[in-house]
Amino acid sequence: MAKWTPKHEAPEPLEGPVVATITGGTILWFVLFLVQIPFYNWFAERDLMWWVWTCLAGGGLGLIGIWYVRGRETALKRAQAAESSRTAGPSASSEEGERGAGK
Repeated sequence: MAKWTPKHEAPEPLEGPVVATITGGTILWFVLFLVQIPFYNWFAERDLMWWVWTCLAGGGLGLIGIWYVRGRETALKRAQAAESSRTAGPSASSEEGERGAGK
């Protein structure tokens, strides 16, 4: 049996408003939970309580998701700033040295 190898490179991951997307989804889960609360007995009579608890679990996991993607976004921005300062740092300091020598 031959080992499978990809024929092309994987595409770059899509980046977008991740925090806003996760926050919107979390709000939606909590709204669905709150909408179902008045019908709690109806769900209980039909053995459909998992609908209510699924919405609550989705909202709770969404809160964890918001915490995670905010930290991820902060780390990405920090890494990008460090990379840009590392690439701009030596050239900026050499330019300052040249200007200082010309005074």
